[in-house]
Amino acid sequence: MPIRVLLLGYGLVSAHFHVGIERIKLGEVEPYGVPLARHRMSHRVEDIEVVGAVDVDVGKVGRSAYDVARDSIGDSVPVPSTLRDVEITMGLHMGSLRGLPMRAEGLEERFGIEGGLTKFFEYLDSVRPDVVINVITTEDASPFGNVDALRNSISRGSCSAGQIYAYAAATWRRGIAFVNVIPTPLARDHAFVDLFSGSRSLVLGDDGATGATPLTADLLEHLAERNRRVLSIAQFNIGGNTDFLALTMPERNAMKEATKASVVEDVLGYDVPHYIRPTGYLQPLGDKKFVSMHVSWRTFNGLEDEMVVNLRINDSPALAGLLVDLARVGRALVEREQYGTAYPVNAFFMKSPGPPGSKNVARVLAYERLVKWLAQIGVIH
Repeated sequence: MPIRVLLLGYGLVSAHFHVGIERIKLGEVEPYGVPLARHRMSHRVEDIEVVGAVDVDVGKVGRSAYDVARDSIGDSVPVPSTLRDVEITMGLHMGSLRGLPMRAEGLEERFGIEGGLTKFFEYLDSVRPDVVINVITTEDASPFGNVDALRNSISRGSCSAGQIYAYAAATWRRGIAFVNVIPTPLARDHAFVDLFSGSRSLVLGDDGATGATPLTADLLEHLAERNRRVLSIAQFNIGGNTDFLALTMPERNAMKEATKASVVEDVLGYDVPHYIRPTGYLQPLGDKKFVSMHVSWRTFNGLEDEMVVNLRINDSPALAGLLVDLARVGRALVEREQYGTAYPVNAFFMKSPGPPGSKNVARVLAYERLVKWLAQIGVIH
């Protein structure tokens, strides 16, 4: 049975996800980078069907996904012609691209908040998604704490784009899965967990963990298991894509820093001096970000050891591969009446896993726990 997916934001991540899915269906590539691809699951990778995409960049709205993907990633991977079947539609802006060098317009700017939501509901009716994936640019947002505060903020238009999209999905119909892979607190906000639970739906999040953060968690777990006392951690990322450009704005950078740095005390059980954050934008790096890490620790007989790790990572494809599993798992969990949020999924796939108060764990541990849990509830056979 197809899994109908709606993409919120058609940037590099969405383009790689969309192109990669279609190339897997055509037999052009293997599903490398899809963590659960080795397991037999209730939904296959080939079941995923992108049925819609929204954006607020006027340079993309009204064009086909094929044309937009050709412009953004066509010089590195072939773009299947099947992407011509999806047109990029105007979404809700809420200032999500404010300050960035592109012209943006959203439904609420044309029709007001109430009218914009009505237009978005009509669009949901037309594409009928089972899974909605939020991959818009990192934004500045805070949790509401309860549903009443959320509803009041929606009516005033004082929320972020990610928050109004999640609200719309949860109130559109029952039985939807919403995947949030940006730092906006959704699965970590009681307001959204309660809202999705009440609509017999699911929110997964927050902030997809693709590169340095899961590696840091696993290296810290390695040191903790050997009772080595970590003394300091430095980890930074520099990239040249739109998301790194957005992170040059302090309020957006703070959102990402909070989700990345939470791993230290969660894994070690104590805090240490650390510098863990996206550090800068360098356009020539493009989507292949540079990551560097330095960790020092106390070992036996009072001596000090250290390690230095350098990586170059294709940023957007790394996250796109996770979306393949999140779409399949999200749909399967709703079918099994797993509502609200799902910590075993979030603990493996996300930097800041919901529900509120949840802790990070090493991804090597989270993976084994996730596979075991999915087998217990019949998602993995």
